[in-house]
Amino acid sequence: MAKLIIFGSGDIAQIADYYFKIDSDHEVVAFTVNKQYIKEPTLDGRPVVPFEDIEKTYPPSQFKMFIAISYAGLNKIRAAKYNEAKAKGYELVSYISSHCTYLSQFPCGDNCFIFEDNTIQPFVKIGNNVTLWSGNHIGHHSTIHDHNFISSHVVISGHCTIGSYCFLGVNSATHHWVNIAPETILAAGATVSKDTDKQDVWVPARSVKLDKKSDEIKL
Repeated sequence: MAKLIIFGSGDIAQIADYYFKIDSDHEVVAFTVNKQYIKEPTLDGRPVVPFEDIEKTYPPSQFKMFIAISYAGLNKIRAAKYNEAKAKGYELVSYISSHCTYLSQFPCGDNCFIFEDNTIQPFVKIGNNVTLWSGNHIGHHSTIHDHNFISSHVVISGHCTIGSYCFLGVNSATHHWVNIAPETILAAGATVSKDTDKQDVWVPARSVKLDKKSDEIKL
């Protein structure tokens, strides 16, 4: 069982700790964040250690690390900590749920967080530092580049490419052979049928409220 340090002390760090505990061969022994962000000395019974000095207490020769940060700053904050941890010499591990259907012959990169109920079809390539929240479909021959966050119930059709530093919101979808350029945001429910340009933001048509009450609608 590998001993693991989680970078982070918020919700995603706690979620990562839970998944590693119930569904992996890793034992989380400590959390770490930068010194100015430490609010409590412990989290869930384990120490929270300043990241600036982490290698003195938990050397990379004996411990591995996982960066548990959200999509803030289009994943660039998580990417920065990913690079800092690697510069300190840490091996960054990935978590792939045992309840994920991973059919690609290509292993994902490091520091990936792949939740339950994802379907990853053959010939899919997933880079480093990618989060796939629960319930997504990643179609055959698609490529997801580094530092991406795919939220829940997203459909990426076959032969698509997702550039780095993108955020794909809940229930968003791409047609076949679509290239999502780096730093693109697909808002919840957006459907894209053509290539995007760098830093595009795609939003769906808004839902509207009818001038009727629910008991006036015949279902």
